[in-house]
Amino acid sequence: MTYLFDDPKSFPADAVEGLVAAHPEELLQVHGGVVRKNATPAGQPALVVGGGSGHYPAFAGWVGPGFAHGAPCGNIFSSPSSDQVYSVARNAENGGGVILGFGHYAGDVLHFGVAAEKLRAEGIDVRIVAVSDDVASGQTGEHRDRRGIAGDLPVFKIAGAAIQAGADLEEAERLAWKANDATRSLGVAFDGCTLPGADDALFHVPEGKMAIGLGIHGEPGIDETPMPSAAELAEVLVDGVLKETPELDSERVAVVLNGLGTVKYEEMFVVWKHAAQLLADAGLTVVRPEVGEHVTSLDMAGLSLTVMRLDDELEQLWLAPADTPAFRRGGTVGGDRGEERGELYSPGEDPIPEATEESRESARTITSILGEVESLLVELEPELGRMDAVAGDGDHGQGMVLGIRAAHATAQRAAENGAGARTVLVQAGASWSADAGGTSGALWGAALTSLGSAFSDDTAVDDEQLLTGLVQAVEAVERLGRAKPGDKTMVDAAVPFRESLAEAQGSGSSAADAVAAAAAKATAAAEDTADIAATMGRARNHGDKSVGTPDPGAISFSKIVTLLGEQLSA
Repeated sequence: MTYLFDDPKSFPADAVEGLVAAHPEELLQVHGGVVRKNATPAGQPALVVGGGSGHYPAFAGWVGPGFAHGAPCGNIFSSPSSDQVYSVARNAENGGGVILGFGHYAGDVLHFGVAAEKLRAEGIDVRIVAVSDDVASGQTGEHRDRRGIAGDLPVFKIAGAAIQAGADLEEAERLAWKANDATRSLGVAFDGCTLPGADDALFHVPEGKMAIGLGIHGEPGIDETPMPSAAELAEVLVDGVLKETPELDSERVAVVLNGLGTVKYEEMFVVWKHAAQLLADAGLTVVRPEVGEHVTSLDMAGLSLTVMRLDDELEQLWLAPADTPAFRRGGTVGGDRGEERGELYSPGEDPIPEATEESRESARTITSILGEVESLLVELEPELGRMDAVAGDGDHGQGMVLGIRAAHATAQRAAENGAGARTVLVQAGASWSADAGGTSGALWGAALTSLGSAFSDDTAVDDEQLLTGLVQAVEAVERLGRAKPGDKTMVDAAVPFRESLAEAQGSGSSAADAVAAAAAKATAAAEDTADIAATMGRARNHGDKSVGTPDPGAISFSKIVTLLGEQLSA
């Protein structure tokens, strides 16, 4: 169990505050997580790695020279929100772009992706690396679709060392993906972990059994077997990891035997004695192994084994010095450590760039339309909630109202302060995502941000920009949400809308006519979702129950774009 805490709800934030207090010369707390005490050297790419809390040393313990520049820290086992990721990235970035790194989980993909959309809208080059090392979570040939576990350590270590050695953003991203594709892991658990304040563990493994392939949040494994000896466990782990040969087939390997929170170091050393021999018997040379706690799961009883194949390029970076609170290697880290940090970014302090009067007029129109959308969604809230309650949790209407209220209020403030069209929408999108929460909040935030990125603060919004922006907005939703038509989501209405707009581009049609025609197709498609069983989101667990009721996300999308068409015509 977790013994020591104050308010369970504030446990993640309290832990970050304590970590920074324990390392005041190395770390600085910012909204959403931590960054290095010194600023990133000008022009150097910033490596920002993160995920849910509860996994220390991952991720905040890896912030320092030779490793990461910052780490957003979400709630226990939950992705950081997009505004947390954005805040940490803004404070870490200093002209060289950003790599956002995280384990491959749906929430992280979504929220880091939304943050990336906003950063790109501000002209910052962003690359995304989702670690996918867990062989138990996907088939051979589907490596990048798997979830990330302790492979986070070697992959991010490689990227951080490359940056410290002078790699630019393109090169650092290439090396991170090369490391990811060369890495395989397998984990086991003997019992579950307990959240602060909880009466019992998230799960239990039957007494005398071992679960194979569990995720670091307690996701189901692939098998349960009798509790092994240390030698037998080493064989299970080594055989499981070596069953699949990565594209980089090398006889030299970096290896991590990782404790998940309860297994003692002496026990891990006993297992490692056997694992080291098995790896040698397989013809592999182990280079600087790491045995200890690196990616934990609170107090989960379990272990994982990670093997990364090495060539000369990766080996040099694996052995390079690093100096962080939880991972120190070699002598002094070479290269520029950065100067003393200046001003910090905090949410609510987004600057208002200069804008022309023409763009400000467009911004006022955008703000007015957002106000009309707010009125519409307040009216629709009960109906959307009833739809969502059929096979979901009933909060879609509430979430949409929370999101649009925040977006409209932010747009009003920005417009009153002289913001142009681009800035109004980008800031409104960030507020929608932050206040609405959940999947739909993140996706609508990304849609507004992407729409805004097609506009300018220097000119009025014209028909071409509007159609381009709306197409981009739907593409962002598709890219981040990863849903396809037929999954019974907002995408079922959004894709016909996008396709219709794309056909209208260059045809001479006015934006008002094009949006109205596209909205009609979105409405028909939304109504047709009543005949579909849900396959994504919370409703997927009750998919058949959703048949007969249209998807609330598709309906709300169709209503909003219909209103947009009406407003443009007016």
